[in-house]
Amino acid sequence: MNNSIFINLPIEKLSTSVEFFSGLGFTFNPQFTSKDSTCMIIGPNIFVMLLEKAKFSTFIDKSITDKNSVESLIALSCESTDEVRNLCEKAFSLGARRYKEPDVYPFMFGWGFEDLDGHIWELFWMNPEHVQ
Repeated sequence: MNNSIFINLPIEKLSTSVEFFSGLGFTFNPQFTSKDSTCMIIGPNIFVMLLEKAKFSTFIDKSITDKNSVESLIALSCESTDEVRNLCEKAFSLGARRYKEPDVYPFMFGWGFEDLDGHIWELFWMNPEHVQ
């Protein structure tokens, strides 16, 4: 079984999305980059394909949701509560929308942001001693 994941997201403008996610520290694979799409590297086996809507629509036979709808939440684990806070604060400074306050539990800390294209990114840290 394959153990890589590629999340495909529709975006308005490639250069704007690349600037936003570069500001958060993400890098891109030039081998899978064109004038209307790119491959953002999340981890060794996790990638996000950012595809301008015209290109994204060639993969589907349904309409693309708009910023007023939510189809999924993208949850990414972080190494610490500070990493969660720092990434969210940086995202806000780059124009992301703060759509909720942090979630604080004895075993977990989570916060998130809505990116420039309306996709919701949930960042969280979970105490490794809590996970068995």
